[in-house]
Amino acid sequence: MNYVELNISVPSAEIAEILTAELSELPFDSFVTEKGVLKAYIPQDALVDCKEEADQILAQYSVSDCRYVQIEAQNWNALWESNFEPVDVDGRVMIRAPFHTPSPTTEFEIVIMPKMSFGTGHHATTKMMVQMILNIDLKGKRGLDMGSGTGVLAIAACKCGAEAVDAVDIDDFAFENCIENIATNGVAERITPMLGDVRAIAGRKYDFILANINRNILLGDMDAYLKSLNEGGQILFSGFLDNDVEAMVAACTARGLKLNLERHIGGWAALGFLS
Repeated sequence: MNYVELNISVPSAEIAEILTAELSELPFDSFVTEKGVLKAYIPQDALVDCKEEADQILAQYSVSDCRYVQIEAQNWNALWESNFEPVDVDGRVMIRAPFHTPSPTTEFEIVIMPKMSFGTGHHATTKMMVQMILNIDLKGKRGLDMGSGTGVLAIAACKCGAEAVDAVDIDDFAFENCIENIATNGVAERITPMLGDVRAIAGRKYDFILANINRNILLGDMDAYLKSLNEGGQILFSGFLDNDVEAMVAACTARGLKLNLERHIGGWAALGFLS
C-alpha cells in the first residue's frame, strides 16, 4: 500500500494540534510535527475520497503552505526509524522500538515496531492513556482496547496485570502490526487481536475499556461500549481536545458514568469514568 504525506506549515503548536484533531476525523492515521511542519499520513486510495474535505479543513484555518507527497510503502519503516525516539512515561514505563537500547530502570518496557499503525507513545493521547492505566487496578481483569493500533495500550494493560484484552482495530495493517507487537512483548496468550469496528464486541463483556480514537467515534459508539462494560467497570477515553471535554463528560454522566480520572497534555485530554 502506498501512502501520501501531507506537509503543512503551521504557525504554532496550537494550530498543529487543532489540524491533527480535524484531519484525524478523515482516514489520516498518523501525525508527526517537527520544525514547524505537521506531517499527516493517509493511504493513497483513501485520499481520493476525502481530499476535497481535507482541503476545506486547511482553508478553514487559512493554511496555504501545504503539499501532498506520495511515499512508497517500503520507505515507511525507514521513516519511523528516523523519527521514533524512546518515550518515558513518568519514569515508570519505557516505550521503545526493537532497535533502541533497553531501559533497566523503569518498571517495565513496551517494545513497539509501529510500521503503519498509530500508537508509539509519542502522541499526548497515548501517553495519557498509559498514565491512567498505571493508576488503576487491572489485576486479573478482562478488558478491551478499542482502536488498538499498534496494541500499545493492550500491552500496557497486560503488563499491569490484566488477565485478557481484546484489541480491536478496523485497519488491516494495525491488525497485523498488533499481532507482531504482542508476540514481541510476550503477551500474545493474553491479547486477542480482532479486525473490525465496534460491532466486533457485540455480546462481549469487559471489566475495563480503553478507547483512544476521536470525539465523534467515541460519542457515536458510546452506547455500544457501555453495553459491554460490566457494572463497576472502568472506561478510559482519549483522542480529543481540551475543548471537547465538556461534551464528553456530559455524554458520559448522562449515561450514569462517574468521572474519576483526568489528564491534559498540550491541548489534548484524557478522561476516566466508573460505571
